[in-house]
Amino acid sequence: MNYKKYKPYPTVDLKNRKWPSRTITKAPIWCSVDLRDGNQALEIPMNLDQKIKFFNFLVEMGFKEIEVGFPAASETEFAFLRKLIEEDLIPDDVTVQVLTQAREHIIRRTFEALEGVKKAVVHLYNSTSVLQRRVVFKKTKKEIIDLAVEGAKIVKEFADKMPKGTIIYEYSPESFTGTELDYAIEICEAVLDVWKPTKEHKAIINLPATVEMSTPNVYADEIEYFIDNIKNRESIIISVHPHNDRGTAVAAAELALLAGADRVEGTLFGNGERTGNVDIITLGMNMFSQGVDPELDFSDANAIINIYKESTRMDVSPRHPYVGELVYTAFSGSHQDAIKKGMEIYKKEKPKYWQVPYLPIDPMDVGKSYDPIIRINSQSGKGGVSYILENEFGFRLPKKMQQDFSIIITNESDKKQEELTPKMIYDIFIKEYMNITEPFALVSYKIDSNEEAIVVRAVIKKDNVEEEIEGTGNGPLDAFCNAIKKYMSIDSIDFRIVSYDEHSLDQGSSSRAVSYIHLQDEKGNSFFGSGINTNISTSSLRALISAFNKMISN
Repeated sequence: MNYKKYKPYPTVDLKNRKWPSRTITKAPIWCSVDLRDGNQALEIPMNLDQKIKFFNFLVEMGFKEIEVGFPAASETEFAFLRKLIEEDLIPDDVTVQVLTQAREHIIRRTFEALEGVKKAVVHLYNSTSVLQRRVVFKKTKKEIIDLAVEGAKIVKEFADKMPKGTIIYEYSPESFTGTELDYAIEICEAVLDVWKPTKEHKAIINLPATVEMSTPNVYADEIEYFIDNIKNRESIIISVHPHNDRGTAVAAAELALLAGADRVEGTLFGNGERTGNVDIITLGMNMFSQGVDPELDFSDANAIINIYKESTRMDVSPRHPYVGELVYTAFSGSHQDAIKKGMEIYKKEKPKYWQVPYLPIDPMDVGKSYDPIIRINSQSGKGGVSYILENEFGFRLPKKMQQDFSIIITNESDKKQEELTPKMIYDIFIKEYMNITEPFALVSYKIDSNEEAIVVRAVIKKDNVEEEIEGTGNGPLDAFCNAIKKYMSIDSIDFRIVSYDEHSLDQGSSSRAVSYIHLQDEKGNSFFGSGINTNISTSSLRALISAFNKMISN
């Protein structure tokens, strides 16, 4: 790879930069450019009906500024804006934005499309970069300024014919990141001299990273330098329009806001030319996760995904921040264990702030459920498996049993080379531990007591042959255990109960009890069994015979 054919992007000699010590405390002015910048990047652009539906959805999300297209570019773009205006589909608190080049016939057509609009941003642009001036336009700096100024005059001429306050001016020195900073300021001031904005009627200066060419900190330096040196700052809204060529558009936008930008143009999921625009969902949810109101509604992630997929014919990555299908899902065993414990503590303590390991926000805040948080494959551990059993089916396995079952699940997933669903995990659990009746089955039992001990008389069955056994002990389990040892002959087999646990699976007087037994043979090997019954004694004896069956079948 011939890396020497590229040169580093120049830094900004910015003294005493202020943006590194700032924090984002409020949302910017949002402008969705999905219907223009996003749409022009699609293999199959949206049709009129799709545009109307997408526009309505953006309004519902809370966007107050929406770039609806380039009306002079095509009949579809023109017809879309006319439909919005003529059918009164633009709410009074929403401002539509249109894009136009600095060319008279294009500006004229744009204002024809705007006839009757209540309020609109007219976004004028021309390319100002060193490369485009030399290669594309073959014009000097002055000639490029003259082009921008002439465009600004024509826009103002048409705007003056409309009711006062209808038109908001916006200018973009396109390819700002490839333009000399002082020259970008010079051309913007030349345009502003034509429009003469005031504090009451501000103009928008949009500084696009049309191509992302530097690290985000350099973009922030450029924004801060521009703001510090542009005249009449109080009469200007500084807007940014980051693209994602380096994959850092979100960071660039965040740092630009720290540097003093007031407004962000972007798209849902970052759709746009090449690698896309800044992703407003990620950017807004980053603010949300820090306790800042994003002033957009992201509460129904699936609805946002659906309108996006329907309109763009593109998918959303399952790893997309905040809303992807897998972003709240843990397969790693250690992650699953931490999430399980974190959720338990959060539910118990109910703290003021969200605090659960590996979950930066509560999935419920974007309309996701807790169901897929932990999913099981060969990388999973005991924490994840036990979380599934408890949250899906109510089984609270003892710690040692969690470890034993997780090995079984890992081996099963590894063998199948696939994720195991909760139903599959449940079925494996039942098969491995629950009410095992081979080779021995508990047919019936009776518990008696005397002054010294508990006596258990039980009927067990093997190979369809029933036999009575009897044992005494300090409790039903101990007595049953001794009855089995006596029946099997202590010389041939020995074992002991290491632990016993139980809990209710249901609520109410008819609730079922589940019991867990941990047995250990004379060599120290562990075996586990479980039993379920409405009678706690029955469930515990079934758990014991299940563990015993596993031991002698080993």
